[in-house]
Amino acid sequence: MSNGPIPKKIDPRKMAERGAQISADLPVSAMPDFCDMLADQDGKIQVELEFSIDEQRIRLIQGQAGGQVKMICQRCLEPVEIEVAAKFNLGIAASEEAAKQLPRYYDPVIVEADELELVPLVQEELILSIPHDVYHEDCSIQTSFGEPETAVKESNKPNPFSVLAALKKADTK
Repeated sequence: MSNGPIPKKIDPRKMAERGAQISADLPVSAMPDFCDMLADQDGKIQVELEFSIDEQRIRLIQGQAGGQVKMICQRCLEPVEIEVAAKFNLGIAASEEAAKQLPRYYDPVIVEADELELVPLVQEELILSIPHDVYHEDCSIQTSFGEPETAVKESNKPNPFSVLAALKKADTK
């Protein structure tokens, strides 16, 4: 098992044949597309990957990645800490055609050359795991804007539709 930084490029076929494992902390700042969706670039994502070959001789990358990140609350627009978690169940394919032949329970990852960049792979899976709606559970939303006395003055104005209500009452008699 490899502990430490995630290697930039690997040969996933050789890693699968060896039954290699990678366990590392990946800085959030190393994933620019993922960072674009966050409130800040602080934090680390714990990544655990296992390379293997299944009974059909398909080379696999399985594992998980997860951690705490900060996003913008969609209610109050303040940072909120959320948990992201991605699971990997990837079948390695040499081409698009080979990817179509993989069993449906594997997500294909196409490796045409002998190298695969792991950080972009982890980044894509994390982006897919981000919740659609992000907000504080106990978020107080500001519902009135402007000066408080302005809101009171406006509420004391006569309702412009009260004339219509009076006409409707007169019409029903």
